Amino acid sequence: MPRIVSRSEIRKDYLQEKYVIIAPRRSDRPSTVVCPACRDAAAPKDCVFCPAHADKAKALLVRGGADGWHIKVLANKYPAVSKENPRAYGAQEVLIETPDHEAQFEDLSEERIDELMWAYAERTQAIAKDRRIKYVIVFKNTAQAGASILHSHSQIFATDFVPPHLADKARKALQYRQRNGNCPYCDILRKEMKGPRRVYADEHVVAFTPYASMHHYELWILPRRHVHDVAELHDAERRSWAKVLKKAVAFVAKRGLPYNFYFHQIVRGADLHLYMKLTPRGGVWAGVEIGSGVIINPVAPEDAAALYRKAFSTR
Repeated sequence: MPRIVSRSEIRKDYLQEKYVIIAPRRSDRPSTVVCPACRDAAAPKDCVFCPAHADKAKALLVRGGADGWHIKVLANKYPAVSKENPRAYGAQEVLIETPDHEAQFEDLSEERIDELMWAYAERTQAIAKDRRIKYVIVFKNTAQAGASILHSHSQIFATDFVPPHLADKARKALQYRQRNGNCPYCDILRKEMKGPRRVYADEHVVAFTPYASMHHYELWILPRRHVHDVAELHDAERRSWAKVLKKAVAFVAKRGLPYNFYFHQIVRGADLHLYMKLTPRGGVWAGVEIGSGVIINPVAPEDAAALYRKAFSTR
């Protein structure tokens, strides 16, 4: 399909001093680098997330029925932070998304993804009861995007400090609210759902490709209602979120792209609109990105949104 954006543009993040160069012509560059397949070929006998091994570990949360568990949450066996380490205080947990070793996230049903969102809420609430915890991130890595174990899983990571760039984002959001009287992300979603970067909208959630997308096919999912964290979502909002996330991940997986998705929560002292970022890893950040901090993205978000919409409409 023809590109909507055909020339390079420098774009700034909605709130922060972050810049992206949208450079569509760079996608025409020749390349001899091939991304290896990101699906596991067979279930190794020693996979620690398969039931034979995971059932031996103490579970923090289990969801399932008579046929066995669907989702199991375990403490991370090799944490970077822990409550036992005062020099690196925090918590790390692993959410095993399915007992099936070969199933990938896009293979899960909407009902199972809804259940996973519920598990995120339960565990982030439990972690946040610790008054020392100030920041929580829920995230998923796939193969070639940070995952060290290929069995489908996601993680929760919590610390007793707020990362500086998120503290800056919270300040910028507060300044915007003081100037305009509104949450900036409430205003952003109202604008984007009517424009060329809109991917999906229903009465509960909105999905769009952000104006200054840092990643190929980057997608944001937000609830229409202003909520601070995932535990505040009601059942219908979670169901809508699960529907969009399944479709979006299927779109990315069909292109053979590894990806991450994540959402943050500053536990105390900030009222930020909850949103999830899906960040496909379609390119490697090289000298310009690492040296200058300015990201070059060859896929314009307007073009990405058009492809998402087409894929969503055919499912």
